[in-house]
Amino acid sequence: MEQEFIRLIKENERIIQKICNLYCSEAEDREDLYQDIIVQLWEAYPQFNYQAKASTWLYRIALNTAISRYRKVKKQPRRESISDRVVGTFSPIEDSRNEDARLLHAAIESLSKVEKAITLLYMEGAKYQQIAEIIGISESNVGFKLNRIKKKLQNKLKVEIS
Repeated sequence: MEQEFIRLIKENERIIQKICNLYCSEAEDREDLYQDIIVQLWEAYPQFNYQAKASTWLYRIALNTAISRYRKVKKQPRRESISDRVVGTFSPIEDSRNEDARLLHAAIESLSKVEKAITLLYMEGAKYQQIAEIIGISESNVGFKLNRIKKKLQNKLKVEIS
């Protein structure tokens, strides 16, 4: 059982890393979330029966873990990091691609935790049915939410660029 679990994690490690990157900006926080996700997956693994795709099961647990951790962190007072203190010290290299990516990332960061999860799954190429299964909503609701998310991002990016 342990070997199967390790194989499953190795095959889907990229999914876990993307979720960690989406919900945590600091490397230390990403590592902590990664470990939390692995623990939750291990605890849930004995009940996994392969009726759903392994990636769907993994996404659901990883996203639920990230969202739960995100809620806990939001309730705690914000601690100042070194990057917060030196953020204005250096001028960024002018690269329009990096700036566009930064603006998009900032816009995605402004989304709710569920909207972030839907966005991540959509960007990963998941079908509406798979997103619905992972998030726990209907397929039609996925389409509705994606349209709203796209409009939010477009509006946010228009404001940021102006």
